[in-house]
Amino acid sequence: MNLSSSFTLEAFTFSETAIRRGISNVPTPEQIANLTELAMALERVVQLLGFPIVIHSAFRSPKLNAAIGGSAHSAHMDGYACDFTCGEFGSPLEVCKAIAGSDIPFDQCIFEQAWTHLSVAPALRKELLTAHFNRGTVSYSTGLA
Repeated sequence: MNLSSSFTLEAFTFSETAIRRGISNVPTPEQIANLTELAMALERVVQLLGFPIVIHSAFRSPKLNAAIGGSAHSAHMDGYACDFTCGEFGSPLEVCKAIAGSDIPFDQCIFEQAWTHLSVAPALRKELLTAHFNRGTVSYSTGLA
């Protein structure tokens, strides 16, 4: 099922962890509607960057989110968030800075070292964060560092 011209539902729900552990990762119709909003925002990101993006994680069922240690309030579970890279454009930090400087509406743009996390949850706060990983825990600082 196509969510936009560049993104499919399959790409947004694929998870090796779900497959390996036999976890269902099927979104509800409401979550599919949210994923469609996300796809439309990511179309704008692709246009901004000038290159395709590689999706690493988008929709996560609550059970899958728990299995990977995701936040209990993760926008991934609602279908509003995606972790991705665009190596042809630049580093995840450079991608975050490009999105931050654009007119693309978003709730959170997080530099997570290995990828960019983008959420289009309805609050649309334009929150910029940097994730810091230390011995299995993650903390966040305001801004892109």
